[in-house]
Amino acid sequence: MHGSREQTATLIKGLAAALAEGPSAEVAVCPPFVYLVDAAAALKGTGIRLGAQNLAVEEGGAYTGEVAGAMLRDVGCHYAIVGHSERRSLYGETDELVAAKYRAAQRDGLVPILCVGETLEEREEGVTERVVERQLLAVLGQAGIGSFSDAVVAYEPVWAIGTGRTATPEQAQEVHALIRGILASDDDTIGNSVRILYGGSVKPSNAEDLFSMPDVDGGLVGGASLDAEGFADICRAGG
Repeated sequence: MHGSREQTATLIKGLAAALAEGPSAEVAVCPPFVYLVDAAAALKGTGIRLGAQNLAVEEGGAYTGEVAGAMLRDVGCHYAIVGHSERRSLYGETDELVAAKYRAAQRDGLVPILCVGETLEEREEGVTERVVERQLLAVLGQAGIGSFSDAVVAYEPVWAIGTGRTATPEQAQEVHALIRGILASDDDTIGNSVRILYGGSVKPSNAEDLFSMPDVDGGLVGGASLDAEGFADICRAGG
């Protein structure tokens, strides 16, 4: 919940200018709901995609305060983030609800960015693999492996979000390989082609090392995305 109308416009203008010569990586921005229309207008002709930070399960109806996927698509969104750690921890979104939102995004013509990851307590208890597998299996159970041919997965170690702590490239690779392996066990082609992003204090200073890992396909960038030039540097590291 960052920014203002002016800051969103400034960020997009600066990012588009900084990336005018590249990179080859696909880039998307996901501003708050109230700035999506402005962002869509500012992104025209830039090649930068638009995404939303959340969506409702329901297609429409009397659900005051919710935003349907079809509405997001109508204003120009291509992506929708589902299961962000803050939605899980602060708003009690369960694995089952996240899976339902994932299905809703695809139903309404959006590409879901599915977030999975463990808390610091879970990492220290040595249950990272169990947590990530449980979160993935909830989606596989509802949507099936075929759905991942049109989806993105983001590994978010919760202990590294907004804390300044970052998983080492080796730690990130270990979990990314786990995610890819779980999906590949159902369908080798899909598992080996799905894009898996790392999200957890990605910065210009660590992006290149993280993205050099074989199963890290890019970043889900948080606070660093609020600075156009810094965000562009991260995009270049992924391109």
